[in-house]
Amino acid sequence: MFRILSHIASFLSSRHAVTPASEVAHQLLERADAGAGRDPRQAQELRSAARAFLSVIR
Repeated sequence: MFRILSHIASFLSSRHAVTPASEVAHQLLERADAGAGRDPRQAQELRSAARAFLSVIR
């Protein structure tokens, strides 16, 4: 769970402008798709982070 939260926190801290919630989730999912071939576990964690982020803001 800590890794999921750290993914969200690192992603949000890297963004300077305020973005809509759907954009944050979209970027996390894009990162997951891009890294799925190299590290499937991290890709799954990024997908979980996107789902967790969306469930919190809804």
